Amino acid sequence: MTDYSFLIDGPKAASITLVLAHGAGAPMDAPFMTTIAQGVAHAGVRVVRFEFPYMAAGRSSGKRRAPDREPILLQSWRDVIAKLGPPAKQVIGGKSMGGRIASMVADEAGVAGLVCLGYPFHPPGNPARARVKHLEKLRTPALIMQGTRDSFGLPDEIAQYKLSRKIRIAWIEDGDHSFKPRARSGRTEAQNLADAVSRICSFIAGLKSE
Repeated sequence: MTDYSFLIDGPKAASITLVLAHGAGAPMDAPFMTTIAQGVAHAGVRVVRFEFPYMAAGRSSGKRRAPDREPILLQSWRDVIAKLGPPAKQVIGGKSMGGRIASMVADEAGVAGLVCLGYPFHPPGNPARARVKHLEKLRTPALIMQGTRDSFGLPDEIAQYKLSRKIRIAWIEDGDHSFKPRARSGRTEAQNLADAVSRICSFIAGLKSE
């Protein structure tokens, strides 16, 4: 098992741990990840961030690396879940690729929930290459937050998918793949990230009350 380094925010004694993985190009301490993690932790949830092997190696070498192959990414999630204790007390997910890979192991791991921050439903400009087959039968309660301008999955495209009833889609107004709005929208990036944090906290609170 890889020796993962974690960034941990929030109380150690929290009843739920939110575990977040980064997207393909930015590390676990990128501003987006930090804002989300610290915001949720402030609400009393323990938040753990980790990096896939390629990102950790790039941090050590100082050289940017391409993402690991899918089997390595999947096993990374399995290893991290096993290391952090009972899966039933974990909500897993993350930014883009990190959330997508989490969604592929959520059912088998038996985690309490799934949170995806900008799910890459398809490569930009190529909606025919949808990455949704496993989401049609997902059994894990899930929250997918998507900017209304996200080129990885726009509202009219996502409406055509036959997603599991366990999945709740929450739209971030005028947000791109990182929830950043246009200046003319009248909204700010800080507002959209705060909205995302609030929705995550509400989702986790709902899981704890079930």
